[in-house]
Amino acid sequence: MVPRAVLAEPDWRGVFKDSPAAEIQEANIRCREMASAEWQRIVPILEVAAGLGEVDHSTVKDLCVCVARIDQAERDLSERGLMVTAERGTVKNGAATIAAQYRSQLARYIRELGLSPSARVAIAPPEPDDDSDIWD
Repeated sequence: MVPRAVLAEPDWRGVFKDSPAAEIQEANIRCREMASAEWQRIVPILEVAAGLGEVDHSTVKDLCVCVARIDQAERDLSERGLMVTAERGTVKNGAATIAAQYRSQLARYIRELGLSPSARVAIAPPEPDDDSDIWD
């Protein structure tokens, strides 16, 4: 039997690119860190519990991007507030809408990958390797 391959973490610089603008660069560096931390947190668990493989790479990557972008939007909300002053007066901070959209997508990924208690019920762990049974 071929051992299960470890899912390779993406190069987050391809998603959160370097920018000459200091504020954007700082935000993208934090997004890279957040996405990487989420990847390192969930991939080892999913590889064992759900038999995660290379076919799931883009789904897990997108989940990590959602986590990073939610963090970015929440930081903006914390710094500027729910309401901001714009050309037309006081309006809702666009980061609130962005955070809500990413949360909605994140919930789909969580269900798809079995990361919620209700979703885990539907996912069976991979069958153990028959070659490891000493009685066969």
